[in-house]
Amino acid sequence: MSDSGLFSPHQPKVPLAEQLRPKHLNDIIGQSHLLGAGKPLRLAFESGKPHSMILWGPPGTGKTTLARIMSTEFNSEFIALSAVLSGIKDIRAAIEQAELTLQQSGRHTILFVDEVHRFNKSQQDAFLPYVEQGLITFVGATTENPSFEVNNALLSRAQVYVLTALSETELTQLFERAQKLALSNLQFTDDARQLLIEFADGDARRLLNLLEQIQTAAETGSLTSIDKDRVVNTLSRNARNFDKGGDAFYDQISALHKSVRGSSPDAALYWLCRMLDGGADALYIGRRLVRMATEDIGLADPRALRLTLDACETYERLGSPEGELALAQAALYLACAPKSNAAYLAYNKARSFVAHDKSRRVPLHLRNAPTKLMKDIGYGDAYRYAHDCPDAYAAGENYFPDDMPEVSFYQPTAYGLEQKIREKLAYLRNLDEKARHKI
Repeated sequence: MSDSGLFSPHQPKVPLAEQLRPKHLNDIIGQSHLLGAGKPLRLAFESGKPHSMILWGPPGTGKTTLARIMSTEFNSEFIALSAVLSGIKDIRAAIEQAELTLQQSGRHTILFVDEVHRFNKSQQDAFLPYVEQGLITFVGATTENPSFEVNNALLSRAQVYVLTALSETELTQLFERAQKLALSNLQFTDDARQLLIEFADGDARRLLNLLEQIQTAAETGSLTSIDKDRVVNTLSRNARNFDKGGDAFYDQISALHKSVRGSSPDAALYWLCRMLDGGADALYIGRRLVRMATEDIGLADPRALRLTLDACETYERLGSPEGELALAQAALYLACAPKSNAAYLAYNKARSFVAHDKSRRVPLHLRNAPTKLMKDIGYGDAYRYAHDCPDAYAAGENYFPDDMPEVSFYQPTAYGLEQKIREKLAYLRNLDEKARHKI
């Protein structure tokens, strides 16, 4: 058998996503809020003057494509760095190349940094002098909120543009373009196309990668027609558009928290399942449920905290998927429970007061007196043991420092068990007033 072809040089096949990458602004699908007539990025391109920018958005929304088109539209050199793979040495090399290009051809350089949030502070600072000099136009791409991940100094020198995930209509346009230009030999049923668009989850690059997988499978099996079952059998469904450390993660945990706070059990269950489906750490969700039990329910239903802790323990013992049911049960209970943030507010008020107040002495009558000397100098003097008093309450007693101003941190609500607590405290305050009038 001849093996002459084993070592023959072959050009690697260009991925479908790269084949269909738009070359001109008008070819871009999506981001009409930035690229439509009279919109910010469209105006920036039409001005003929490039400026530094941060492109913030989920994967597959065109951040790299926009940067490449910028270099073409402005006749600039294009240098791309990945913050995942690059360091200070690579940044210096890019700057040297930009200087050389300017000297030799007079062409400006657009320096594109993908995943810019992965660069640390010193790496991000390395760009500043060259941005200020005008040597480079800096274009950073990030899936993370630049307010938290990009240095203020760099952020102040770059315009932030927010890109959004593609809609189903926009993904359908992309699908039709791909079929026309690269997949004309394949016919897709409507439900197969819809399933692929759902799998893509707003990510243009993912859709094209999925189509490429389908194309490869079709060529192997000599198929020309693709139905829903073929899609399901060909593709292993990847996790949805969900970054465990990124904005999608925090957006969804926020939605879960607000659904619980808003007493919407169905919405709470939906967001819980979305996060689990996306690969979130189930115990992280459990810890957030514990926080909700204390922050948003509190003493309106003290059982909520114990039930939620039990759910976390159940998950630790059973794992997935069985343990997830306990977390779902806890989320439903919290959503249905009476709500009160009174304990949360009281704690924050008290903590703030203590942080800004002086160190006040403990009153003598509240001090413990284990020795004769302590008793002789007044420790514990005149302290009244509550259990020996009517209603097991020492009416009129003061438990604050003597020079403490009057404060009221805890204000129980009229919901759930706190209604009972509210009535009890009102009764005790009335006893205090009567006791003070007798003095």
